[in-house]
Amino acid sequence: MPRLLLLEDNAVPPQPADCLEDWIRVPAAEIDVRSRCSSLASRAEQHVSASPTLDDDGVLRFSGIWVPLPPVEARLTEALLQRFGAVVSREGLARAGWPDGAPGRNALDVHVLRLRRRIHPLGLAIRTVRSRGYLLEGLPSVAMVRSVAEA
Repeated sequence: MPRLLLLEDNAVPPQPADCLEDWIRVPAAEIDVRSRCSSLASRAEQHVSASPTLDDDGVLRFSGIWVPLPPVEARLTEALLQRFGAVVSREGLARAGWPDGAPGRNALDVHVLRLRRRIHPLGLAIRTVRSRGYLLEGLPSVAMVRSVAEA
């Protein structure tokens, strides 16, 4: 979700959390606010259109790069892709990874750790949302972070 942070005149500018975050000092001219909102909307559209894909052979593709996934990790990834950018509960992820019954808590943690390592070179990350579950998202590119910081 795009976010425009409104900062007081003397506030220290924050580091952007991702490419969908920007800031502006208030009071601000309406044209400046509209311009920032338009820029954020454009970034959000690019972010959504660049979703990863997983084929039937367990190959995950994103940004022109691919990685093969073992069966359990492919099932976990499929569940995360169905809600790309949104939280998937631990229980939902465990059911997806082990449809015949989930093993212990550590098994899910180990597979998520392995999956994080496999997908990082693609520019993807699995974030832990405390007490809720996991979220799969694209990492902002260096160029995107620079453009947000310079805006």
